[in-house]
This record gives sequence, C-alpha cells and structure tokens, in this order.
Amino acid sequence: MFVDKAKIKIKAGDGGDGAVSFHREKYVAAGGPDGGDGGKGGDIVFQVDDNFSTLIDFRYKKKYVAQRGENGSSRNCTGKSAPDLVIKVPRGTLIRNAVTGRIMADLSTNEPQILAKGGKGGKGNIHFATSTRQIPRFAKPGFPGEEFEVTLELKLLADVGLVGYPNVGKSTLISVVSAAKPKIANYHFTTLTPVLGVVRLAEESSFVMADIPGLIEGASDGVGLGHEFLRHVERCRLILHVVDVSGVEGRDPIEDYETIQKELENFSSDLAQRPQIVAGNKCDMADPEQVEIFRKYIEDKGMQFFPISAATTQGTNELIQATGSMLSELPPIIKYEPEPITPEELEESAYGTFEIEVQDNIYFVDAKWLEPILRTVNMEDYSSLQYFQRVLRTSGIIDKLEEMGIQEGDTVDILGFEFDFVQ
Repeated sequence: MFVDKAKIKIKAGDGGDGAVSFHREKYVAAGGPDGGDGGKGGDIVFQVDDNFSTLIDFRYKKKYVAQRGENGSSRNCTGKSAPDLVIKVPRGTLIRNAVTGRIMADLSTNEPQILAKGGKGGKGNIHFATSTRQIPRFAKPGFPGEEFEVTLELKLLADVGLVGYPNVGKSTLISVVSAAKPKIANYHFTTLTPVLGVVRLAEESSFVMADIPGLIEGASDGVGLGHEFLRHVERCRLILHVVDVSGVEGRDPIEDYETIQKELENFSSDLAQRPQIVAGNKCDMADPEQVEIFRKYIEDKGMQFFPISAATTQGTNELIQATGSMLSELPPIIKYEPEPITPEELEESAYGTFEIEVQDNIYFVDAKWLEPILRTVNMEDYSSLQYFQRVLRTSGIIDKLEEMGIQEGDTVDILGFEFDFVQ
C-alpha cells in the first residue's frame, strides 16, 4: 500500500528532576546540600532511510515518545541523559506543524533533523544554597520536552514528472527509458502508486523520472485518485506532459492537454508555470494530419513537442536527450526551508498552555506541565513557595486569575493541590 501522508504526535523526553539531598558523613557536621542535577531528556530526531518508500508505518503507530532523563542523586551526581529517539522516514518527507501548518523540516538530505528537543535536567538543591539560605529543601524539576502534533507528507524527489490522462502510455514510457517496471495494461483507470525510474543519458549522466498516477477532470477538487498524487509533481524541475494523439479513446488531444493543464493550475499556479515538454504518444496509430495540428498548437505556446510511440520506442531517445538537455539549464530540485517559529508557538513552548474554570467559587487550574514542579515544591519551606509563586506569575496564571476577578482568600485548585489566594 502506498501511503504518502500521515499525522503523528511526537514528544521529546522530559528532563530528570534535581535532587534534594544533604551531605552525610561521619565526623562531618552540617555537610550542606549535595543534590545533583537531573539528566537531559531524549530528543526526537528524524533521519532519511532509503529503504523506506512510503509512510505506511505511521498509519499504525501514531505516537512517539522519547525517554526522560534520570533524576539527580546525592553527592552532586548528575542523572544520566536519555538517548535520542530516531524516527526513519523516506527521502523527500516534508514535516509540518499540524496545528499551524508551519514547515518544520524537509528530509531531503542525509542530515538528521531534530524536531523536538528534550527537556533540560532540573537543578539540584546544591545550587540554591546561599549565605542566608543554607538548608534549601527544594530543587527544580526537569524541564518538559517539546511536544508537537505533526503531519508527514511525502513529496517524491524527481527531476521530471510525467503527467497526463490515464492510459496515455506514461507507464510504458518510463518502463522503456529506465529500469522501472510498473504494472502495465490496457485499462481505463489509473496506476495506483507513483513510480520512480532512473534514466541514464551517459556513463555519469542521469536523471530521475516519476510516473505520476493519471489525472482526470476535477482531480484538483478531489475527483478520482490523481489529486492524491499531485504533491509529488511539486518538486519536479520539469514536467513531461504525455498526450494520446491517436484519438483511439475518442478524445481530442488539445482538449486533453488543456484539461490537465487546468488541473495543474488549480492545484498550484507555480506548478503550472514549471517548464514543460509535450510528448504526443501513440503517433504510430495516429492520423499524421492530426499529429501536425497538435504539434502546431503546442509549438505556438513556445514548448517543445515530440511525437513518440512508447510501445515501439519510436522517438523516445530524442525525447530523453532533449529532456536531459533542458534539465542541465534548470535549477536543482526544490527543497523547502524550515519556517520560523510563530509567536504563538514560542509562547506555548515556554510554559505550555493552561485553562481555568470556576466551579462553586473554586478556581480550577488545568496545566499538566505544572505537575513536575508541584512534585518538587516543599510547601513548608518559604523559599520553595516563593519559587512556586514566581512560576505562577511568569507563566501568566496569576494574571489570568486576577483578570477573572479572583479575590484574596478565594480557593485555587491546581491539579488537586488547593490553597487560598493571597495578593
């Protein structure tokens, strides 16, 4: 099964918590704090693997979570950092933030891409000792790892994309000019999967051709299967438009060309402007006068036209040589640059989101990222409570409570921990 789009959730590992510990050794009085830092959480790393050709694995596994770092321990020992979680994808996979649509990475090279960074380890209580606070009974929790819902979209890396109606001979053409072996038959429905083939021009000269499943009228609006694969033409440097000039299907070649061109324009105006070569296939079965009429129509548009017969290889060598010549003058295959993070994403990444509801005069704060912080706060220690208050203020929770009209003495519930609000 060819799967070229998927949506998954990725979660980098949380950092380990800092330790609250005090030095204990015989004959050493008041050894002081010695709690170590937590280890770093594992990153989520995407890596190209050419053994993969589809995204089918992501249809069955939807969530990928890296390990968290180990907690710090006594004697100022830092917790072990977690290993990275490496996710392998086919070459040409484009990764977007599923919420904002922002391009996060283009997996077109062998360079690994870190999509979600693991959280840093929390500081142990050894870092919070001062001349006036010699017994800090709190430590910082590990920072949460980044978490995203992302869409994976496979856009084939090909120099040339074959487009055209079903049954015009695209599969036959790619099979005779390359080593690709698509299933070929005289049927009126389209090939179900894109096919890549390497076309060799000389000993050290070649290009990649993609047979894109056939388009029909309305494909860009979701009719038929062709629209599912138009994304694979987007990277192509050159479009090779194959048209049946024989008329055996009862269609007019000019109308066929205009219909497919319209679908390309509807899908992407940039794609419609991509350089094109037109191949008039099945010319051995066509009326020569009809071929010349179509040739004039194409050449009047400023494009090259080649009459061919893919089944007998007539004219295919000239077509391939002209294609290679044009490619040598075109820019390289399109690669998408990662887009900058949005202010909204940046704000969320700092502390995460939260929601506040009021029920029976109790303000319930729902903020899951506060859970590790609550776990390390010592409610009986004044310095620890000050730290917790700074977190609530910096994250905007206190500002939101005041905006909602909270009064001194009102009850606040944060993940089951209740306290009276004090201004």
